[in-house]
Amino acid sequence: KKDGHFAAMPYDAVPSFMDHLHARLSVPRLALEYLILTAARSGEVRGAKWNEIDLGARLWTVPASRMKVGKEHVVPLSAAAIDVLGRARQYHAPCSNLLFPGRDVRRPLSDMTLLKILRYAELPYTVHGFRSAFRDWAAEQTSYPGEVAEAALAHTVANKVEAAYRRTNYLDKRRELMADWATYCISGKP
Repeated sequence: KKDGHFAAMPYDAVPSFMDHLHARLSVPRLALEYLILTAARSGEVRGAKWNEIDLGARLWTVPASRMKVGKEHVVPLSAAAIDVLGRARQYHAPCSNLLFPGRDVRRPLSDMTLLKILRYAELPYTVHGFRSAFRDWAAEQTSYPGEVAEAALAHTVANKVEAAYRRTNYLDKRRELMADWATYCISGKP
């Protein structure tokens, strides 16, 4: 952290980092790719379970118990995120419901496992910083309203009056936003 902020990879470096992730197949690399594509927090991804995924609706529902603010969060899944899940299926163990199991398949990956990928690549960024990369990309490269990007990050509305009146979760707009983010992450093009 610098000045209270997590060191974030610049968004224009994310596509080449995704190529780096694709160079080898492993559970941690799949988890980090999924984290980037969904703009989720590390703990949400590491604790993700197959029963939270609705492939038909292309949604991942993170229960309130695993969310920072204690409120359920529904994440629209891009085709690229669905592809990650398809590649992760080979690591599924019948005794575990985890999307991305750790060495002991009944336990999630450790909080340092994803960071190790960045350290081995000699990159000075944090895993949490990918959320900032997503937010910067959304602000600088798209015309999506800030509220939609903030909803994608599961941030709460600070203004209590505004929060009382804003009852949408922008799911349809977030579905488009996350599809555009995935396209950018994979191709480097908007």
